[in-house]
Amino acid sequence: MSTFIQKSIQNQNQIQHQVHQPIRQSVYSGMVALSVLALTVGCSAPTSTTQTGSQSPQTETTGTVEQVTIVADGSSTVYPLTDEAVQEYQFENRETAEFSVTFSGTTGGFRKFCAGETDISNASRPINSSEIEACRSAGVNYVELPVAYDALTVAVHPTNTWAESMTVAELKRLWEPAAEGTITNWNQIRPDWPNQPINLYGAGSDSGTFDYFTEAIVGESRASRSDYTASEDDEALVRGLRSDPNGLGYFGYAYYEENQRLLKPVAIDNGNGPVLPSSETVVAGDYQPLARPLFIYVNTDALQNKPELREFVEFYLLNAETFAKAIGYVPLPDEVYTIALDHLQQNKVGTAFGGVAETNLKLEDLLQREKTY
Repeated sequence: MSTFIQKSIQNQNQIQHQVHQPIRQSVYSGMVALSVLALTVGCSAPTSTTQTGSQSPQTETTGTVEQVTIVADGSSTVYPLTDEAVQEYQFENRETAEFSVTFSGTTGGFRKFCAGETDISNASRPINSSEIEACRSAGVNYVELPVAYDALTVAVHPTNTWAESMTVAELKRLWEPAAEGTITNWNQIRPDWPNQPINLYGAGSDSGTFDYFTEAIVGESRASRSDYTASEDDEALVRGLRSDPNGLGYFGYAYYEENQRLLKPVAIDNGNGPVLPSSETVVAGDYQPLARPLFIYVNTDALQNKPELREFVEFYLLNAETFAKAIGYVPLPDEVYTIALDHLQQNKVGTAFGGVAETNLKLEDLLQREKTY
């Protein structure tokens, strides 16, 4: 066990009580202020990202001191969590390193990661088979580390009085490719709902949320209608939905929680009655199929060449429970974080998921997967 981990464990309880509340607000206000990701019709990917720290090269020399830059990109869902970890780490270790934290979607992030452009790839789904091959071909090895659980949230405008709940079958009928240009009004979902347009907001095609939602709801990853307002930026989707009385959209739970006075969640009925997203329903295993694990992937060469990166990731995992609660995600069981730390220390290369999309994965399933991986 590294000296840094020993020191962190000794101070962990103190750290957990010192998470700065203004930081959570800064994550979202920063995304609103800095994000120039345009809402687009269809699943086109944005080209701009938000940033924490500087966009400097990975090392730069200031005077006689070489400054290391740690670069993270990927999921906008995981972005607030990693950004929270960065801000807390920098508060404790101001002179250690510079950080560049951006988001381009899980898929976009893996493209950069497998090209060796980033040290950390935030992901709202496990790495898939084509990405595994891309990393292998480029000689990029990685450690897969789960950091939290998310309750992917379907939401409507608060003035919507009819869509209290939806079945998985109804969501499929609304979002499957055959619905494009055909299912356009609310009463086509249920006859007693209003005969008025339904405007859809959802993840863009570079988003891991897009991959997961289509797999979980439509039954096939990346199978979706395209006539909807799409973005890899969850905050942009929230802004669109909260100003549209006829809207329905989906995004990470933290974005709903941050805007819960301006949005209304839709309970999901997977055959056992309607269930709203919450920490409690995720932990109980009731919020299926839209509960999902969130990950960071860390380049093993960078871990070897940048001691600051290893220290940061150790800090992240040791305090992930606190960060997850602060942002609005569901912390993992302590045992999962302990296993993740062990995998980090061992430089355990690869994935526990084999490149295959999986849904309906409960917390106990993730724990078992990590134990046997």
